[in-house]
Amino acid sequence: MSTQIRVVYQNNHVLRRFSESFKLKILAELSTGKYSKRELSRLYGVASSTINDWVRKYDRKDLMNTRVIVETKDEISRLKELQKEIDQLKKLLVKKDLEQLMNDSYMEIAAKKLGYKSVQEFKKKTDTSL
Repeated sequence: MSTQIRVVYQNNHVLRRFSESFKLKILAELSTGKYSKRELSRLYGVASSTINDWVRKYDRKDLMNTRVIVETKDEISRLKELQKEIDQLKKLLVKKDLEQLMNDSYMEIAAKKLGYKSVQEFKKKTDTSL
């Protein structure tokens, strides 16, 4: 049983194709916990990224790298406070944008009613800056 096939191209690059049984063997060894991805990579001459590709291909979520975040209650409450502050700032920004839009609209209406061609002309003549 061959574990891999090597094909050499003219430009001296080596393309390696691994058999399904070899891939599953690597994943089985990884799942035992005896070897890490890095150790298997060195042991069999397979890139760690290739092993990660196999983990995804065979949907082995149990072998995925996981990140565990440990937070204290103080950190969690601080994050909630910051999120509330962010939400308040977003609302305030929307309110300010709406106010600016209203002011611009009022200026357009005033300029039109007073017979000016544009808001800029109205601002120049009346020396108004909003």
